[in-house]
Amino acid sequence: MTVSFAVTPRPRGARPPAGDAARVGAMRRIIAARLRYWGLEAMNSDVTLIVSELLTNALLHSGTTEISLTVTLEDGFLRIAVRDGMPGSAAPKTPDDKDECGRGLQLVQALVEESGGAWGTGDNGAETWCSLAVPAGAVP
Repeated sequence: MTVSFAVTPRPRGARPPAGDAARVGAMRRIIAARLRYWGLEAMNSDVTLIVSELLTNALLHSGTTEISLTVTLEDGFLRIAVRDGMPGSAAPKTPDDKDECGRGLQLVQALVEESGGAWGTGDNGAETWCSLAVPAGAVP
């Protein structure tokens, strides 16, 4: 499954318009529905958090005009990829205790490692992806 949406052009670091930011919530709902369809409701919390973090990073930091989300299920793994088409790097930061942001990729990394999966970037940073092991006994 791949879903793409247009993003209002703006400089990197500028706040996105409310309509663009609202698309992150819409994508979480779409992914939750897909997980139900696949019988993977047990993964809903982790997957929707990961999708939210990866999409928000693309929205806030890329300066792109289109973002795509791809979710596939293959060989016992759920793969999530967010593509913004803008080269760059996505790496977990080490924020101070007082920082209000900067923990998203740390959360993604922790959830992915907990599931026995992996995460990284591709295409010179234009895509951030992760794979999560499907829980034993799931029906997909």
